[in-house]
Amino acid sequence: MLLQHDPFRDLDRLTQQVFGTAARPTGMQLDAWREGDEFVVELDLPGIDQDKLDIDVERNVLTIRAERLSRMPDAANAVATERSWGVFSRQLVLGDALDTENVDAEYTAGVLRLRIPIAERAKPRKISIARRDEADYRENEKSISS
Repeated sequence: MLLQHDPFRDLDRLTQQVFGTAARPTGMQLDAWREGDEFVVELDLPGIDQDKLDIDVERNVLTIRAERLSRMPDAANAVATERSWGVFSRQLVLGDALDTENVDAEYTAGVLRLRIPIAERAKPRKISIARRDEADYRENEKSISS
């Protein structure tokens, strides 16, 4: 036999699957970082078919939804069921500095990579300083005071 039946272990496993633990949180684990003029987010989604993956942006909230179907036949006598399945979702609140109109998504080997460009208005830029000679400045002062 692979396992002995322990009802307390089953209850503990169910609690961990629903609420997660510090070491294994429920949902989609992600990494995020800034790379040049882009914000990059990677999420682990193993076993998800690409057609069961949905990404949308509304205002500044990016929502990722994924569904993993159980491959275990209904009539099977399960010996171990530790892999979670069903519908998962995660929302990311994006700052105004990101260009939500041009999000790029790529899904490879169970990893979803999102590239979100930094908005042009949020990029640092130089402000040029106009140079006027003093005679022009004094002439302008006279016309204002008159």
